[in-house]
Amino acid sequence: MSLLTRTDGAHATHGVRTGRASTTAAVLFMTLAACYMLLPVYWLLVSSTKSQGDLVTTPGLRPAHWHFGDNLTALFQQQDGVFARWLLNSLLYAGAGSAVATALAAAAGYALAKYQFKGRELLFSVILGGVLVPATALALPLFLMFAEVDATNTFWSVFLPSVVSPFGVYLSRIFAAASVPDEVIEAARMDGAGELRIFTGIGLRMMSPALVTVFLFQFVVIWNNFLLPLVMLQDDDLYPVTLGLYTWQTQTSRLPVLQTLTIVGALVSVVPIVLTFVLLQRYWRAGLSAGAVKS
Repeated sequence: MSLLTRTDGAHATHGVRTGRASTTAAVLFMTLAACYMLLPVYWLLVSSTKSQGDLVTTPGLRPAHWHFGDNLTALFQQQDGVFARWLLNSLLYAGAGSAVATALAAAAGYALAKYQFKGRELLFSVILGGVLVPATALALPLFLMFAEVDATNTFWSVFLPSVVSPFGVYLSRIFAAASVPDEVIEAARMDGAGELRIFTGIGLRMMSPALVTVFLFQFVVIWNNFLLPLVMLQDDDLYPVTLGLYTWQTQTSRLPVLQTLTIVGALVSVVPIVLTFVLLQRYWRAGLSAGAVKS
């Protein structure tokens, strides 16, 4: 009996040591991965605090004299404050575009999940094909289409293509099929509710976690969009912040001060994305918790 006890104890000790070693290895790997991904962010933070002279004479990862306040002031004063206009344009493109894209994706996904009609699966397959098409392949056809109606170099030439989200439709359909029971829809119909009321009053509420996800994804995609504005726009008053910073970067050989402003502008342009995620994260979690309680 004592021999069996010692054997079991040895096996248990060995299992604990193996588990600790695996945990340590996993933590070490995740720490290295996090450092690798955060290193560019650290460089951006450090470089944005440097003057133009320090930027070119000091190592990139080593802090120098603090000039962040002066750099930030110069950023918003450059070209009569055009950077603030670029930020506003990006917020308009991304905010309004994401809201419309989420609404369209929710309606399309709900219809594909809850209504039976001829060609439904074929239509869904076409939408899935849209997920696989890269944005670079669509830029030129979109430019030619808008050029036919003389709509290039306008707000709509960037906004309208942004309100279509095949991935959002896919995600909305999957979530609608899983979270909106057919029994609830039938009960609402028996109570006299119309289809639009069922969708807005029941479907949207049950799909809210997925819709927040669609909004976040689309917001980031539109905010980081570069090629479409580059192709469509010529007026710098319509530029989003990504294209505006690119135009400054191309002029650094002639105006070296724009190098510092581009770096500070890149740092400032990250703030709206971070704030959007932080503000919507609690609604995302609340929706997931509510769905878990109801189920």
